[in-house]
Amino acid sequence: MRAIEANSRSHGVTGAMLVLLVLYLATGCQTTPKWALHTDRLRPIYPGELWSKASSPESLGWSSSKLAEARAYAATIDTAAVMIVDDGVVVDAWGDITRPFQCHSMRKSLMSGLIGIQVDRGSMDLARTIAELGIDDTDPSLTFEEKRATVGDLIKARSGVYHPALGESLLMKAMRPKRHSHPPGTFWYYNNWDFNALGTIFEQQTGTGIFQAFGRDFAIPLQMEDFDANDCRYLTSENYGAADISVHRYYLFRMSARDLARFGLLFLREGRWQERQILSPAWVQESTSAHSMIGPHKWYGYMWWAGTRGGLFPGVQVKGHCYHASGWGGHKLIVLPFRNIVIVHRVNTDWPFKEVTGAQVGRLLWHILDAAGVEGIGEKPTLASAAGVRLKGDALQQALLGCTLRASEFTVKVRDTTRMEFWVGGKRIDVAEWGVAGDGGWVKGKVITGGWKVPLSFVVEGNTLKWYDSDGTLAGSGFYSK
Repeated sequence: MRAIEANSRSHGVTGAMLVLLVLYLATGCQTTPKWALHTDRLRPIYPGELWSKASSPESLGWSSSKLAEARAYAATIDTAAVMIVDDGVVVDAWGDITRPFQCHSMRKSLMSGLIGIQVDRGSMDLARTIAELGIDDTDPSLTFEEKRATVGDLIKARSGVYHPALGESLLMKAMRPKRHSHPPGTFWYYNNWDFNALGTIFEQQTGTGIFQAFGRDFAIPLQMEDFDANDCRYLTSENYGAADISVHRYYLFRMSARDLARFGLLFLREGRWQERQILSPAWVQESTSAHSMIGPHKWYGYMWWAGTRGGLFPGVQVKGHCYHASGWGGHKLIVLPFRNIVIVHRVNTDWPFKEVTGAQVGRLLWHILDAAGVEGIGEKPTLASAAGVRLKGDALQQALLGCTLRASEFTVKVRDTTRMEFWVGGKRIDVAEWGVAGDGGWVKGKVITGGWKVPLSFVVEGNTLKWYDSDGTLAGSGFYSK
């Protein structure tokens, strides 16, 4: 008993918990009590060679029937795999969680972790300029002013270097500011040049390849089951059909859902894994903090997306500070500290036209949090559950004609009955066609919709206009004015 009391003091165990523990040991019960699987337990649970799985969702306070609703919705979209971890224990998983899918831009959060280890060790300094590190690029090469950008500017996507980069999407190219339009450190733009140059700097400063370093610093100590550096590769200008786009390579990771969940759990546990502090808590906090506000309740950290309330994904309200790694096509690693949950969502983007939108991820997250018993997550993000008045036909056309819509990531200006403009940060990025059809409308833009004609439904509630995709999922909302 004396040993138990000493252990309880070192772990902050309350008297009531001590009584429960003694009764539990005395009865010899083999079922883990629910309190021992959450934040007030004696020792946090980590996966060893294999993950621990809950005997049932209900044993952790989840609803099996509502998880079934999440599975059913995921089956209607291009979801390839989902893994849900509640404080170190797998609540549910489906699809191929063992397959190393492409990570796309989730690579950036993985790189952020690698840089964090080097900063903690003193091997990298965020204050050093790229001039000091000898970083340049193809013609037109970088100017003296651009070379004043620091490693810290790059990791925050605030370098002010707007040189073409590998792996840029059509939207990224459209949003890229003019060269030399913003001094280093003054403006946020989601910039592949920054992210790719960081890969060059990392290898230059450490003398180690990115994928080998990830295997050494994360895959091995976290006992990842599927990671293989040979699955990963670099892409150069030649892979993009040109010889001189940029000298800074695109580093393409492939990882499985269950391995990404370990990386997410490491961040949830503030960099600690078992008895080892792999990343400092200071780095975890700093890298996921608000370094650039990019919308209401939404921000960007050190190559992590973060937010609270409705700022994380459309259609779902979250509590406190949450963050996620995000890759094109619907690849997400979501960390929700307020409920100690890690969620991984994967899409088989090796196949063309496979994609899950951010709105669809938001709806799936709503179902998952509903299954977890979380309250205050907002109305169900479906057209059938929408509060307000649905706009159709002439009423829709009259409502949109001449309006301005301010959403979190863009502003829409409807100029006439056929044309609307999309603006981001004072820059017009697209001029799209629009029209009314059936019970809703449609939008077609080169950048915004990739040239596809996208059907939408609209609901107005006070000064808020909400729009829903073809399967009735809330795709976004904004402040509406005429």
